[in-house]
Order: sequence, then structure tokens, then C-alpha cells
Amino acid sequence: MKALGVVELKDIQLPDSMKRAMARQAEAEQEKRAKIIAAEGESLAAAALGDASDTMMAHPLALQLRNLQTLVELGVDKNTTVVFPAPLMSTIAELGAFLARESGAAIQPEQQPPIPIPAAVGNGTSAAGGME
Repeated sequence: MKALGVVELKDIQLPDSMKRAMARQAEAEQEKRAKIIAAEGESLAAAALGDASDTMMAHPLALQLRNLQTLVELGVDKNTTVVFPAPLMSTIAELGAFLARESGAAIQPEQQPPIPIPAAVGNGTSAAGGME
């Protein structure tokens, strides 16, 4: 028995419904890949922002330098007007100090003096003169 070596198919006609189904499947696969790539990018961006945040918390001047870099990037266009709050860094420092004070106060509340309780007199009245 002789083995068949080559098979050639010519002029295959697929039904329109099969063509539409194949096109929908291909489109769904492309959308799936695009969503996966976008999600991976978002994950990497979030990790990078977290690292940047940690660095800026450890080095407060890094945030100020980043703000100045942003001003430089915005100022490239000659027709740009930038309103930038100058005391931003002092406001952030004051807020941090306030939060530290408040968290310290919450841990150790101030001792209040005890409220005096009138002593009872032998006839059932209090020292203030009322009945108990």
C-alpha cells in the first residue's frame, strides 16, 4: 500500500455564518489580549507609583523637586500660565505635625480630675442639702 504524500485543496467556500463566527472569535481574542496587556501595564504603573511614594516619604525634598520638574515641563509652552501654591510644602509639613500630635493625644488621653461626689450625712441628706 502506497502512502499519500500531498493533498491539495482548492476553492474552499465557507458559509457566511461560519465566516462571521470566526471573525467574532478573532475579535474577542484581540480584545482579550489588549485587556491583559492594559492590566499588566496598570499593575506595573501602580507598583512604580508606590515605589515613588515611598521614596518621597523618605526624602521630602524629592516631592518638592518633582513639583519643580513639573513646572519646568509645563513652562515649555510660552503661552502657559501656571498657578502653583508656594507654601505647599510648609502646609504638608504642618499637616504631618498636626496628625502626629493628634495620634499621640489619642494614644494617651489627658487625665481629667475626678468629679467630686457629695458625701452623705447621717440623716439621709447629702452635704448639699438634698435627699438621696
